[in-house]
Amino acid sequence: MIHAFVYFALYNRAIRMMIVKIGGGDGINLEGIIADLSKVREKFIIVHGANALRDKLAEALGQAKQVITSVKGYSSVYSDDKMIDLMMMSYAGIRNKRIVELCHRHGINAVGLSGLDGKVVQGVRNKGIRVYQDGKQKIVRDFSGKPESVNKALLDLLLEHGYVPVLTVPIVDEENNAINTENDDVVRVLQHAVRAGTVINLIEAPGFLKDKDDERTLIEKISPLELEAREQQVEGRMKRKMLSVRKLFEAGATRVIIADGRPEHPVADALSGKGTVIA
Repeated sequence: MIHAFVYFALYNRAIRMMIVKIGGGDGINLEGIIADLSKVREKFIIVHGANALRDKLAEALGQAKQVITSVKGYSSVYSDDKMIDLMMMSYAGIRNKRIVELCHRHGINAVGLSGLDGKVVQGVRNKGIRVYQDGKQKIVRDFSGKPESVNKALLDLLLEHGYVPVLTVPIVDEENNAINTENDDVVRVLQHAVRAGTVINLIEAPGFLKDKDDERTLIEKISPLELEAREQQVEGRMKRKMLSVRKLFEAGATRVIIADGRPEHPVADALSGKGTVIA
C-alpha cells in the first residue's frame, strides 16, 4: 500500500484545483488539516463550518436554536435576525479568523471572507420552507436561501496573487441581506465556477456510514449513480449532504471524498483513499 504522504506528493503533481470543506464540529483537527494543506503546491479554496461554536454561543447567550425539517425531510436551522448575528460571530468571526491564523502559522497566505464580503457568494432568499407543525402543513419564512453564483473575478484575483480564500456563511441575497445557507451548497456553486476536480469533505466520521451509529460500517466507494438511492437511506444533515454531493456531480465534479476530519493527517489520509470516495 502506498504511504499517505507518497500518494500526497504524487497527487500534487496532477491536481489543478481543490476545494476543502471543513466541518464545524468540536472534534475536527484544524491544526492537522492546515498542516496537511501547507504541503499542497496547487491552488485550493477552504470552506468551513462552525455549528458547534454557534451552539455554544447560543447557549451562553440564552438563545435557543430551532431546527426545522421540511416536508421532504431536509433539516435546517431556523435563521432569524438573532441567529444571523450568532453566525456572524461564530462562523465569520471566531472560527474564520482562527483558521486564517492557523494558515499563516503554516505559511499559507490566507484571506478570510464571508459570502457577504465583496459579494463573493450571492444567493436567493427562500420564499418559504414547507414544514409540518402541530399536524398541519405550514410555510416558514426566515433569513435563509440558496447560493446561486460566486464573484469569480474576486476569487481569481486572490488565487492568481497567491492568496488562499477561506470562505464561510452568511452569504448575500438579491436584496443585499445577509442570509444563512448550507456550506455544502456553497461548495457546489464554487465547484461550478472554479472547476475543481476534487472536493474533500472533512466530517466527524470515517466517511459515509451504512449505520450512522457504527463507524465500522464505512462505505469506501460509491458510484455517482448510487447517490440518489443513498440519499433516501439517511436522515437529517447527512440527507442534505448527500443531495449536495449529487448536485456536485451534476455541476461537473469528478471526485468527491467524504473523509474523517479528526485524525492526525486528515487531508493526506483523504487523498490516499481513506474515507468514502465518490468518483
